[in-house]
Amino acid sequence: MMNCIEATRLISDAQEQALPLKTRMGLQVHLMMCSGCHNFKQQMGDLRAITRAYAKGENEQTENKG
Repeated sequence: MMNCIEATRLISDAQEQALPLKTRMGLQVHLMMCSGCHNFKQQMGDLRAITRAYAKGENEQTENKG
């Protein structure tokens, strides 16, 4: 059984590269059972989207409108 330390490492790794099928399946099982790691995965996705938007300068468009 995968522990939370392994799961968070794999969540981070998955942001940069595709994980093998067996690893992805093990991670999915862990995420179904662990709300903390599930939340971590969602937060990592949100953080990645925010930083990409910032890098593209989308924050400047929002600030200039308000």
